[in-house]
Amino acid sequence: MKLLVTGGAGYIGSATVVALVAAGHEVEVLDDLSTGFVDNVPEGAVLHELPLSAAAQVVDSTFDAVLHFAAKISVGESVRKPDLYFDVNVRGTMTLLDSMRANDVKRLIFSSTGSMYADAGLEPLAEDSPIDPQNPYAASKSIVDTMLPWECQAHGLGAVSLRYFNAAGASGHLGERHTPETHLIPMVLDVAAGKRAEFLLFGDDYPTPDGTSVRDYIHIEDLASAHVLALEAAEPGKHKVYNLGNGRGFSIREVVDAVREVTGHPVPTRVAPRREGDPVASVASAEKARTELGWRQAKPELRDIIADAWAFHRSRT
Repeated sequence: MKLLVTGGAGYIGSATVVALVAAGHEVEVLDDLSTGFVDNVPEGAVLHELPLSAAAQVVDSTFDAVLHFAAKISVGESVRKPDLYFDVNVRGTMTLLDSMRANDVKRLIFSSTGSMYADAGLEPLAEDSPIDPQNPYAASKSIVDTMLPWECQAHGLGAVSLRYFNAAGASGHLGERHTPETHLIPMVLDVAAGKRAEFLLFGDDYPTPDGTSVRDYIHIEDLASAHVLALEAAEPGKHKVYNLGNGRGFSIREVVDAVREVTGHPVPTRVAPRREGDPVASVASAEKARTELGWRQAKPELRDIIADAWAFHRSRT
């Protein structure tokens, strides 16, 4: 297939581009490089350095499908700048859909999020679990997931929304390079590497086994493989939704302990008050993706996820 990958120079997008090229697809990337990197785009893929708003300059009738990663993703920033998040994540997607419709491109894989679900404690979240976004980032993704069934019904689009939980790990030279870094594992690795003095545990009184909140971490290579499979699952006129997660939750303390084990370095921690809006837990039920897509994880173990992230972290210092 000839594929367009928006945001394909970013963390998850680039890992997926690598997997798509390896699978024999012809891949072009649309990325403004505001958070992506030229060296993330592999040989064999064509890069268009343009914003999502300029999708019409690239999308044409020769494309078989679009994989849409381009978005603003920082929860904290979204609270401060909700207008920016609705502009890029919602309006930008509408612009992309306009271009696809005008050029009869009928297949879309959308990078969605498991953070839109209501807090269910330690219970795994399925695709039909209640939706209750707690920040503009999650709300913007939920709005797109609400739009897509109507687009499919009216215009024959075949769309698949993949709701990620916590993407983590690294794949060779592809790893997390956010500025500022807000994701848990690279922040803990910064402490292990001596780049941060300590790691703050936001709350140790949650109703969990060790008192810290629980999250589901999934390796980016496993996320990438799901996108390759999702291309075949897209059906004209239908919107399908799949959760992508480990299916196992790991507490913050478990992550810290695993980083200590993998790196061999101390990780000083300090307990701070809970952050408003942080759920007790967020754990995926990914059984639907396993059953319908035939998806299987190659790296489900937390230690392996952290080891790959640590190897990338050391390569950057």
